[in-house]
Amino acid sequence: MTRQYGLIFDVDGVVADTESVNRRVSVQVFDDLFGVKGVRDEDFTDGLGRGAHEYVKAAARVHKLDLTAEQLDKAVQYRQDLFLQVLTTEPLPPYPGVLALIEAGLASDDFEVAIATSGTLEKSRAALDAAGIPYTKMVYVNGNDVTHKKPDPELFLVAARRMGLPPQRCVVIEDAPNGVQAAKAAGARCIAVTNTTPADGLRQADRICDSLEEIDLAALRALVD
Repeated sequence: MTRQYGLIFDVDGVVADTESVNRRVSVQVFDDLFGVKGVRDEDFTDGLGRGAHEYVKAAARVHKLDLTAEQLDKAVQYRQDLFLQVLTTEPLPPYPGVLALIEAGLASDDFEVAIATSGTLEKSRAALDAAGIPYTKMVYVNGNDVTHKKPDPELFLVAARRMGLPPQRCVVIEDAPNGVQAAKAAGARCIAVTNTTPADGLRQADRICDSLEEIDLAALRALVD
C-alpha cells in the first residue's frame, strides 16, 4: 500500500522532557562562562525550538549580554557537553503516549514516521537513545541537515520530502510556538502538546492536547483528510 500520511515528531519537549535539562545546563553555562547569575528558565523562552545558538542568545538579550560569535560558539558547545554529560547519569523516560504512537505509525501500512529536530545530530541522537526512541527505523532530520531553523519551515519540508510525501499530508507533533509556526508555514497539520508551553501559546496549531495518549492514528488521518 502507498504511504498516504506522514507523522513527524520534534524531539525536545515532545518525545521526552529534555527541555528541563536544556534549561538547567544553559543556566550553568551563563554562570560558568560569563559569571551571570540569576538566569531563569523563562529567559530562554524566545529561543525554544530555534536551535542552540538562538536559545543561548535569547537569555543573553534578557541579561543585556552582547556575545561575540566566538563566545556564542563556545557557549553552545559547552552547553551540549553538559547536556550529554547529564544524559549519561540521569534517566530520560519518554513522555506518555510517545512510544505507542510511534510504534503504531511504524506498524501501519499507510504511515511514514519521522524525527525532525533543530538539535544537532550528536545532541538529538543522545536524547533519542536515552528515551528509547526507535529512530533508526524512521526518517531522521536534525539541525545539521538544514540551514534555517524554526520558525522557518525548512526542517519540516526536508522531512516531508525524505518521506516522499507533500507536507499537506503530514502531521507535525510540536510543543513550542516556533515549532508550530514552522509546521504551519510548511503547509503541514500540527498537533501541539502542552509539555512545555501553555495552550494559549499554541493556538496556531490544528489541535492542542495535554498528552499524546489522547492521539491515535485515526485522529491523525482525520486531520489530514
